[in-house]
Amino acid sequence: MPAHKLCIAVLAVLGLASVTRAQEQGPYGIGRSATPAEIAGWNIDIGGDGENLPPGSGSVSHGRMVFDQQCAACHGAKGEGGVGDKLVGGQGTLATTNPVKTVGSYWPYASTLFDYIRRAMPQNAPQSLSNEDVYAVSAYILNMNGLLPADATLHAKRLSRINMPNRNTFVGDPRPDVP
Repeated sequence: MPAHKLCIAVLAVLGLASVTRAQEQGPYGIGRSATPAEIAGWNIDIGGDGENLPPGSGSVSHGRMVFDQQCAACHGAKGEGGVGDKLVGGQGTLATTNPVKTVGSYWPYASTLFDYIRRAMPQNAPQSLSNEDVYAVSAYILNMNGLLPADATLHAKRLSRINMPNRNTFVGDPRPDVP
């Protein structure tokens, strides 16, 4: 085969390879599609009704220990806030000129607390807590807000039954394009 025909054939193959590679990477030629295993690792959302809560349980007393080790530096020793948000108190303040939005005063679902801790905390090592530790820290925070007794153990069924004080004051999204 003459050299010029060989060069044309090589360039055609390289061109097809770069088009295929660009299609795999997306329109800007960077990145790639996530694998099913990668998607499953981040598909850990919990519904307001507790749907998708994992197995496991945690006690208030264990939660106090985990909180002291992993959370208190940012949220204060008793959830009073600091570098991180205040987690405790604020009940009865939402209709005032100085509302205090905490887990106990503002959050509509206890399952949202579990979901947020599991997904984003501690801030320096998100998703590093076991399910048992997340249940325990959730139990401790709910206890500090007067929503669980000090001797309680939290698990999926109990967590989804907790009726948060602000649960009924949230309203649906009235936009017609939102289901």
